[in-house]
Amino acid sequence: MAIRKIRTQGDSILTKECRKVDKMTPKIRELIDDMFDTMYEAYGVGLAAPQVGILKQIVVIDTTGEDPLVLINPEILETSGSQTGDEGCLSVPGMSGTVTRPNVVKVKALDENMEEYILEGEELLARAICHETDHLHGRLYTELVEGELRRTSYEEDDE
Repeated sequence: MAIRKIRTQGDSILTKECRKVDKMTPKIRELIDDMFDTMYEAYGVGLAAPQVGILKQIVVIDTTGEDPLVLINPEILETSGSQTGDEGCLSVPGMSGTVTRPNVVKVKALDENMEEYILEGEELLARAICHETDHLHGRLYTELVEGELRRTSYEEDDE
């Protein structure tokens, strides 16, 4: 397991379409483990393979700290409702913006055993599924920002 370099906005790999995964290999298992390590190290809730330089349709998400998810070849089947809120990205460090996303998302994907499953996510999980799936199609959240991007500081206040 290893921490991989997170590609940042301006890197052309983030604008490319990712290829589907057709079989699980030891190399892909290692990639998934590394993606989780990299995401947790960066305090993220989701990470897509192109963010670590790999053009494969693989996403890892953990919005609760208790239920890490692997989505291979994810396909959004249905969306409903809407939510508008702050969104950031490990590939656009130090910035956030207001984005409207569906409030409920139903997605079909393969798990790490290449078994198909359907997942329904609400609120933060729905936002993360949409955000990470966009990465697989070469899109960054910055294309959806309403208004301006803002600098984000996670440093503790001295007060």
